[in-house]
Amino acid sequence: MRKRWFGASGRKVPEIVLDGTIELEGALVLGDVSDVAAIHEAHVAGIPIVVRAETAADVLAALSLGEVACALVSDPSLLQLDLAEMTYG
Repeated sequence: MRKRWFGASGRKVPEIVLDGTIELEGALVLGDVSDVAAIHEAHVAGIPIVVRAETAADVLAALSLGEVACALVSDPSLLQLDLAEMTYG
């Protein structure tokens, strides 16, 4: 599993995480990636950004933004996504 920086915390987290398995204190948790301004502001401030994702498309949309630390999923099957395949075919 690939990992990403969790904001300016100095730690890395898996890019796709099952809800309830990591500590989210201090993170900006969003339901989607539509609020680009909030995502940018949090990133500049070093705040970790977590996006809830219900589908493979949601995961891909979240992780296509470099500012997002991880996609938070409730469906364990989404942990197995091949993002490279989804992106590049």
